[in-house]
Amino acid sequence: MQLYLMGLWETVRDFIGTGGDVLYMVFAALLIMWIVMVERWWYLLGVFPKEREQIINEWNDRKDTTSWYAHRIRDAWISQASEKLSARMLVLKTMIAICPLIGLLGTVTGMITVFEIMAVQGTGNPRLMAGGISMATIPTMAGMVAALSGMFFVQRLDARVKAAKEDLIDNLPHH
Repeated sequence: MQLYLMGLWETVRDFIGTGGDVLYMVFAALLIMWIVMVERWWYLLGVFPKEREQIINEWNDRKDTTSWYAHRIRDAWISQASEKLSARMLVLKTMIAICPLIGLLGTVTGMITVFEIMAVQGTGNPRLMAGGISMATIPTMAGMVAALSGMFFVQRLDARVKAAKEDLIDNLPHH
């Protein structure tokens, strides 16, 4: 197990060495995105159902559900629940948008490396330029993969959030 982890660590280190320091930023954005995503799924599947039941029970326990005042209370509860459900969704969508841009930054820094090598060594040695070209392509790929890894889950999460909001509204009847 320890040898496997050491081999894995060496592979990651070599990948980052080949792709450049920009990959640390891609990793940081990916880490933030997945931490927030796990927290949002935990809230949606673990915490919100209890809050939903509490809101529904409080609504059903009210004697007055038809007055203007009761409708404003209902709207406020729905708004508060909606706000909690949608919390940090913008952060997730921003992280998905930022990952390819960070990869593009890696492309630019890699191309600068290629141009520096060409300026110093000339264009006659393609092996020297290969390192810069890999520094130009690997961060782009890593940024795209990072964004794609979160895109599917964020879309599913967004759909579940909308369904949870609609379900809460449907379970708070107003007459």
